[in-house]
Amino acid sequence: MPELSYRDAIRATLIEEMDRDPAVVLLGEDIGAYQGTFRITADLLGRYGPTRVIDTPISELGFVGAAIGMAMLGLRPVVEMMTWNFSLLAFDQIVNNAAKLRYFSGGQVEVPLVIRGPNGAGVQLSAQHSQSLEAIYAHVPGLYVVAPATPAEARGLLRTAIRGRDPVIFLEHAALYASKGEVPDGDSALPFGRAEVVRGGDHVTVVAYSRMVGVALEAAERLAADGIEAEVINLRTLRPLDVATVLASVRRTHRAVVVQEQWRLFGAAAEIAATIAEGAFDLLDAPVERVTGEDVPMPYARNLELLALPDADDVVRAARRTLYREPAPAGGRADG
Repeated sequence: MPELSYRDAIRATLIEEMDRDPAVVLLGEDIGAYQGTFRITADLLGRYGPTRVIDTPISELGFVGAAIGMAMLGLRPVVEMMTWNFSLLAFDQIVNNAAKLRYFSGGQVEVPLVIRGPNGAGVQLSAQHSQSLEAIYAHVPGLYVVAPATPAEARGLLRTAIRGRDPVIFLEHAALYASKGEVPDGDSALPFGRAEVVRGGDHVTVVAYSRMVGVALEAAERLAADGIEAEVINLRTLRPLDVATVLASVRRTHRAVVVQEQWRLFGAAAEIAATIAEGAFDLLDAPVERVTGEDVPMPYARNLELLALPDADDVVRAARRTLYREPAPAGGRADG
């Protein structure tokens, strides 16, 4: 299998899907002549021309609305958000139109739309450009919400998203773009709603997604050095959520830690923790722990940004609390 960066896996998949299906078109700010802020669309304007790689005005509400109309009429638009923070300007179009048109039309109208771009923090883009918005979109019926952790997942899940029949919120992580990994050749689509157990273990289940999967695996290595075997589950998608895989693991380990980069309150980890409590309460030997970001706007200064983000040390401490019932610290990073 070839090794690709996360960035190149996404770009290669866009090229393959555009070659395969002339209905696939790209829209976004600076994706053509400028070749994309994160270089995902480098050289695609020259390859496909301005009718398939469309540089839009700086109006998320406008170009997402246009993409919804294109999808309703048979095209398969892939919209790039320069960052997911800017999607808030198109929130009405995404939530009140893209997510609901199939329902409103009694199944007669499909919206095969992908909205993709960088989500999360860790690259010194400060408070307005570093937010993790997955819980907002995962709250909305009618949307798929996808958060790949590796280049192989980015490729396989994006292929599924582009070929689908409904709107997909495709959350890349800016801090992962340069990361590399093996990517299968061929038509390697991955199904939505199917998590992967990326490391086996019997003592505690650690559930994560996107960049936090790598953090969870680093923590599992440290725990293993002390004889604690953590099972790490990579969710891949938040809507649909693979509850069965998570509960099967927790029923065996009897302990759970859920890791997210988001702020703690009302986040994805809270939903997953509640789901574990509902589905495996009698088998839990300790409260479900949540490891999250600090409850502050993201600082620009690198030292402060690192303090605001959860890391492997936080996951290790949370896992140990499930085993040894140590008291949790105040704050958001590892709060049960």
